[in-house]
Order: sequence, then structure tokens, then C-alpha cells
Amino acid sequence: MKVLVCMSVVPDTTTKITFTNNDTSFNAQGVQFIMNPYDELALTKALDIAEPAGGTVTILHVGPADAEPVIRKALSMGATDAVRINAVPSDSQFVAAQIAAYAKDKGFDFILTGRESIDYNGGAVCGLLGAMLNIPSISVITQLSVSGQTATIKRDIDGGRETVSCSLPFVASAQKELCEPRIPNMRGIMAARTKPLQVTDPASGTTHVNYVRFELPQPKQGVKMISADNPEELLHLLRNEAKVI
Repeated sequence: MKVLVCMSVVPDTTTKITFTNNDTSFNAQGVQFIMNPYDELALTKALDIAEPAGGTVTILHVGPADAEPVIRKALSMGATDAVRINAVPSDSQFVAAQIAAYAKDKGFDFILTGRESIDYNGGAVCGLLGAMLNIPSISVITQLSVSGQTATIKRDIDGGRETVSCSLPFVASAQKELCEPRIPNMRGIMAARTKPLQVTDPASGTTHVNYVRFELPQPKQGVKMISADNPEELLHLLRNEAKVI
């Protein structure tokens, strides 16, 4: 069994976000970057399926060299090898095109991504990748099992969950509840230092998004205390000030 896991690198959730170049660029100075949490779930599930079958799990990341320490963490979790496509991930379609160009002739049994990256929250790569590779794509999965050439998958849908099956190969995006992320042990950390990390040039592709300006959300305002005996004032504030009803 041969599995590909797509990994993105995101700012730690405790990072204070700022922008540069007249609010057109994210300021990465002093930011601690981590593996995207949904991608950790994808990697763990890939390992849970591939390892008992004697298979391999390859990590694929689209990004510059400063992501390599995080890629090594993925290797320490148990991945067999890693590939870094040396390009700035400008938008979902560009990233999906890079992944598809790499994966199209590698014979992967299935590909896993996270449901979204926690910085841009686009959630588009899985579907785009399925279309580009002409294979089934299943989003926000919460269970996955593979038997022979068939996968059985549970996924979130509006109002509930559904169970689907599809033939290999396919691409799916991991949702929380899929599994508990694996924690690297000392043996894995030491082994990760010598595992292969291949760097490749990007395929030709076009950037489809131009960032005009980033804005931080407005700071939270103080609360207004309203007496429980005065529901009319609450309705007035919700209707005329908050404008939510």
C-alpha cells in the first residue's frame, strides 16, 4: 500500500497576527509555525492503515525551505519519506495543481489532506485535487477503512453523516474525530533525521488570487448588563444596535 499525505504549515494558534507591506502580506517575523492540525489527523490515519499492510506513507508539502523542521516532525511520527515542492503556496488551486503534477504517475493508493488549513480555512484542495487527478474526492471524513481495492468512509454532511464506499485510488480530507493525532516518540525523532526529504522544482502553474488587503477583526467591545426584568431593552439593543434580529 502506498499513501500520500498532503501537509501544510500554519502559524501556531497562540501567534499574534500582524501584516506588512501596507497590510498586503502576512508578517512571518517571529512566528512559530506548526503542522496543520487537520493534516496531523490525516497522517495518523494514513499510518494506521499503511503500517499493518507493510505500506509506505509519503509526506508532500508545497512551500519554502523554512518548513523543513515541521516536515521532519511529520517524519518522526512515522512517515516513510517526504517531498517538498519549492514554491510559495499562493492559493488553493496552485497548491492542488502542484500536488496533482507530482502524484499523477506515482501510483498512490489514496491521498489524504486535512479538511482545511487553520490559517486561510479554504477547504478547497481536496476537491480540486480529485478533479485534477480524475479520482473520487470525499470531504470532511470522520471514519476510514480500506479492504482490498475498496474504501468505506463516513463523512459529515448537512444535518448528519453518511457512509459511502469507493474504489481506490481516491482523495479525502480529514475531519476531527477521524483519530487521535500520533505523538512522536524518541525513536521516531532520531530516525526522522536520516529519512529522505526530496526537494523538487514546482510544475508550471498560475496564481489565481491577488491579495489586496488583510484586516484584523474589530476588538471585542465591553458587554452591556441588562436587568432580567427589562426584556424590552434587550430587544431594542438586539434590533437597533446589534442588528441581529
